[in-house]
Amino acid sequence: MAESRRNLLIGALAIAGGYAALRFGPPAVAEIFAGDLEFEPVARPAGFRRIAGGDSSTGFDLFLGLDDDPGLDTGAALERVSAQPCEALYGDDRDPDVVPMASFSDYNCPYCRALTIRLSEIEAASVGRVRISWHELPLLGEASMLAAQAALAAKRQGAYVAFHKRLMRSPFRTTPEYLKVLADDLGVDKTRLLADMDGEDVRRELRESSALAELFAFVGTPALVVGRTVVQGEISDARLERLIARERADGPIEACA
Repeated sequence: MAESRRNLLIGALAIAGGYAALRFGPPAVAEIFAGDLEFEPVARPAGFRRIAGGDSSTGFDLFLGLDDDPGLDTGAALERVSAQPCEALYGDDRDPDVVPMASFSDYNCPYCRALTIRLSEIEAASVGRVRISWHELPLLGEASMLAAQAALAAKRQGAYVAFHKRLMRSPFRTTPEYLKVLADDLGVDKTRLLADMDGEDVRRELRESSALAELFAFVGTPALVVGRTVVQGEISDARLERLIARERADGPIEACA
């Protein structure tokens, strides 16, 4: 009888331990047993949906540092992206066989740093079946704004990816002095870089990304739009892979037609 009770107790403890591991253990373990993805429609724009993500870095005013630009008001940017959200998110070169993703990040957001590396790996491993559009959303102060301006200015010299990767991995907060050193290191014309940082083209891109963030009601970074699905906050690799597969299975994005 004592032996039977002991075996029963051991079995109960094993079941309880297994449940605890699934409920409270590493996300990768829980993902294996998770049910199907659950979506809810977003208020706007029409035709998009949302799933919950994890942690995010909350920010300040979406238009921080841009208020002194009289040439492009936020209302005009919001009106434009509302009329053509897919073009603003993904550009006008959309292949129906490719799952498009739009990533919104801040260089001083720790969750963004980790997610950006993983997104790049997913895109590379997809062999052209996943394409990521990178959007600068500097919400965490002056250093974030400087980094975003520098990356977009480097884009004018064909060096956006190099700047983006280095800024995401840098242990330093961005300053004009650091940007000059980084420009020299990457072979970028630093005089042109600093001039382009305050140029109209860079400001227009920043305003458009900010308008998209307002349209999709992002409250922080990171934020993603995967096909027609909005994700606010961190997301595990397993869940993201399932979402990409679901987007592919669901076919063309009706809202983008």
